[in-house]
Amino acid sequence: MMYDAIIMRTIIDLPEDQVNALAELCKIERISRAEAVRRALGEMLAKKKVRGKEQAFGTWHKRGDSRKIIENLRKEWD
Repeated sequence: MMYDAIIMRTIIDLPEDQVNALAELCKIERISRAEAVRRALGEMLAKKKVRGKEQAFGTWHKRGDSRKIIENLRKEWD
């Protein structure tokens, strides 16, 4: 796996049941704990990124003319 030039080390606290489940997964997958955490984080971030875009798409269509709304908001600043 390729990494960017910046690599961050971190310490996390996990409950015992997650530590045991992680150890079992790593044994089955034959990967390190660090690799398992990297994969899990990568999957979570990919899902959050996609879902965020989907939720935001078309948000203004229910409000009417977005240009007028923004112009009215800007008038409040004067």
